[in-house]
Amino acid sequence: MARADERHDERPVLILCGGRGTRLNGAAAGTPKPLVEIGGKPIVWHVVQLYARQGFCEFVLLTGFRGELVERFVRAEPWPDGVSVRCHDGGLDTPTGGRVWAARSEIGDRGFCLTYADGLADIDLRDLLDAHRRSGALATVTVVWPQLQFGFLDVDQRGRVLGFEEKPRSPRPVNGGFMVFERAALDYFGAEHVLERQTLPALASAGVLHAYPHEGFWACLDTYKDRLALEELWGSGAAPWARNCTATGRN
Repeated sequence: MARADERHDERPVLILCGGRGTRLNGAAAGTPKPLVEIGGKPIVWHVVQLYARQGFCEFVLLTGFRGELVERFVRAEPWPDGVSVRCHDGGLDTPTGGRVWAARSEIGDRGFCLTYADGLADIDLRDLLDAHRRSGALATVTVVWPQLQFGFLDVDQRGRVLGFEEKPRSPRPVNGGFMVFERAALDYFGAEHVLERQTLPALASAGVLHAYPHEGFWACLDTYKDRLALEELWGSGAAPWARNCTATGRN
């Protein structure tokens, strides 16, 4: 945990916590996705700790489905000294961008960080912030190259299989979460906006969205298989997201 004099940014961290986790059939029925456990702790706990270890101290969980259970967890959890975690209920079916828009009073006149409750990485958040500031953009999104679920076949024009590539990394990057926004970026949000379909494309069209590449560890808790993989990493004692991170991105 960073000391008070090491905290490098006053931006609140907003975490999207409205997911239902319908594809996580290993979770208890009715468990909201942010509360699905890895190593005995909810996935959102791991996300908060990832940020808190790097000097962030204010967290707002943007809840939806079974938000009362997330609120109960937040109230009961003994968070580290100096760390504030609270919930903001944006409504059951509010889209991702709409949840941020509904919580703009929590942001005030500050910039903010935004991420998902189901993504983990060994990302250097200080480096991300520095890259964002240098870019001069209104928003920065971390991009990653995930490992694909299936392998590739190399086939020639005659139909002969020339070789295999087992589960390669995606040739194109995807949004890995871990986003940074200036206060003025809220003009691109709206009550009915889906972050990924309206807000981020609008920022990109305006030329004010920057990409921060992260080539280190990244994982998303999307399926039961993902959960087992994260459990295995945590149980090994070498979970990449639990270490104090060093710079892994390129600017």
